[in-house]
Amino acid sequence: MSENSSQANPHLRFQADENPPARLAIGLGVQQAVLCIAGIVITPSIIIRAADLGAGDVETYTAWAAFAAVLISGVCTMVQSARVGRIGAGYVLTMGSSGAFIAVCIAAIDEGGPALMATLVILSSLFQLALAFRLAQFRKVFTPTVCGTVIMLIPVTVMPIVLKELDNVPEGTPEMSAPIVALITLGVIIGIVMAGRGMLRLWAPVIGIVAGTIVSFFLGILDFGKVGEAGWFGIPEFAMPGFDFGFGKAFWTMLPAFVLVTMVGAIETIGDTVAIQKVSWRRTRALDYRAVQGSVAADGLGNMLSGILGTVPNTTYSSCVPVTELTGVASRRVGILCGLCFCLFAFLPKALALVLAIPGPVVGAYLLVLLSILFILGTRIMVQQGLDYRNCLVAGVSFWVGFGFQYDLIYADHVAEFAGGIFRNGMTSGGLCAIVLSLIVVFTGSRRSKLTTRLDTGSIGSIRSFVAGVASRHRWGEDMRSRLEAIGEEAVLTLIEQEGEGSHKRNRHLQLEIHRLQDEVVLDFMAAPGRENLQDRMALLGEPHPGHSLEDEVSVRVLRRLASSVRHQQYHDTDIMSVHVKFPTRPAGGRIA
Repeated sequence: MSENSSQANPHLRFQADENPPARLAIGLGVQQAVLCIAGIVITPSIIIRAADLGAGDVETYTAWAAFAAVLISGVCTMVQSARVGRIGAGYVLTMGSSGAFIAVCIAAIDEGGPALMATLVILSSLFQLALAFRLAQFRKVFTPTVCGTVIMLIPVTVMPIVLKELDNVPEGTPEMSAPIVALITLGVIIGIVMAGRGMLRLWAPVIGIVAGTIVSFFLGILDFGKVGEAGWFGIPEFAMPGFDFGFGKAFWTMLPAFVLVTMVGAIETIGDTVAIQKVSWRRTRALDYRAVQGSVAADGLGNMLSGILGTVPNTTYSSCVPVTELTGVASRRVGILCGLCFCLFAFLPKALALVLAIPGPVVGAYLLVLLSILFILGTRIMVQQGLDYRNCLVAGVSFWVGFGFQYDLIYADHVAEFAGGIFRNGMTSGGLCAIVLSLIVVFTGSRRSKLTTRLDTGSIGSIRSFVAGVASRHRWGEDMRSRLEAIGEEAVLTLIEQEGEGSHKRNRHLQLEIHRLQDEVVLDFMAAPGRENLQDRMALLGEPHPGHSLEDEVSVRVLRRLASSVRHQQYHDTDIMSVHVKFPTRPAGGRIA
């Protein structure tokens, strides 16, 4: 089994649980906020501009939606960093408006106005909260293949809207003004990303937007009128849209799309939480899925607040990960101060008006880069699970199904009429296709043998008998049978030892699943949560550790010797220990189970 390096990030100056000097923390918090504020404000602006609203309504509602989005992002960023109960990750995770919702929010406003969008956002947030607290049960559905495919389909559905913004300029402006502004914005962003170094690359989007806006001013595209009218401090005109509880055709047509995009946002949050954990500690730690659950719950809370105030849902921003890695400061205090900065910005109308005045070609060029990176991010997530022929089939078929339905290239007349046209959204059709195909792969794969018993020493005999029976039935050979029996016993002893004294009082139950996966056997042990992570204990074997004697480490050492890999996923409600055991030789009899 491959072991992690004990010193993954030795150059980290302040890890998550340490506090840097106040001046440094404030500076980094302001930097994080400035990097993200444009995206938070631009996303609701794009949606409201593209939706079918009257001119007066657009101005009033845009100002309110931007104010609410920034305020909610500030509150949720602080919750993510501080971790309130089971809500929040406990890491520096900046929150902001989610670009994944652009297409469905525009469609909802067109169909039923901002009130329908607000209702759909609130209801879909309930699904995200449910996912957060039952994440362990969904681990076979939201695989990297499914997540990556859906993320790749986001640009497919949104790109037409973005490309229209490239030519969105006031009437009477010079003919070439829009292309010039868009090309300069695009060129500056790409140039800095390609040639820049260190912190300069992180500022590339902001510098590109500023450059494009300056050129827009000289070409007569930029209108500073609204900026001059805005006050220095206060809140915009109250424009909370209320809710639409009519539950008509538009509601039922749009709800599945909102739920699916909400799940996509949860997938993005999960990825960011995994990444930030890797750069927030000097010593390598196993992933804490309780932190992942907390981050998804905070994301769901933010979406619910967004629906209540009538603005665009939010998600975690990935920029916090490279900023943390480059600065060497992962302290939670930085995230809390970043959230405070967001809240302060929300009450500065002139600053928000300045961002909202950014012309369409600048916004379009910025989002073109953002969505292009998002597409590549989707491919990277998909590759994480491995590109065997099954995963390639799931991703390929699902992507092109989504693409075809989005652009009415597959049975357009039939799809438009079926279920109110729900499958005309590429993310909905492609995402559902990926989930269905992935479930087919699970159900048609190697049959899982299951045993449910109590987690105590009295069950070791039945577990050994169960494991031996599975190995004999599939003719995996005597050596493999003995190894699996030993692993079953030591894994149970390890899970019991996690509880320490008094574990018998909890009456923990254990579910064991065994199945064949290519050239190895996988044993999944599922039980009520214990105290600490087994992977962390394996990494610390041989080092002094309070509370553990040499005898306590015997089972862990045996597991490390017999297994090819051990993965311990800790959730609030479940511990899942997955032990992979490679066949030393081809199974006796040559039979593949």
